[in-house]
Amino acid sequence: MYLSDITQFINQMKEQKPSLEAEQRQGRALLWDKQPIDLDERSEIETSRVEQTPYVYYQNF
Repeated sequence: MYLSDITQFINQMKEQKPSLEAEQRQGRALLWDKQPIDLDERSEIETSRVEQTPYVYYQNF
């Protein structure tokens, strides 16, 4: 059966470091897997924001 060079490389990496997939899942969970947004809390946060003036650095004029 033919295996491409990349497939062979990946299989070799997995053999050398069996914890690789678990580490990848931890990284994904850290950066991408987020909790669902609570819409009530989000609308409360948006309504409580102070509106920024057009010229931020010249507020005294």
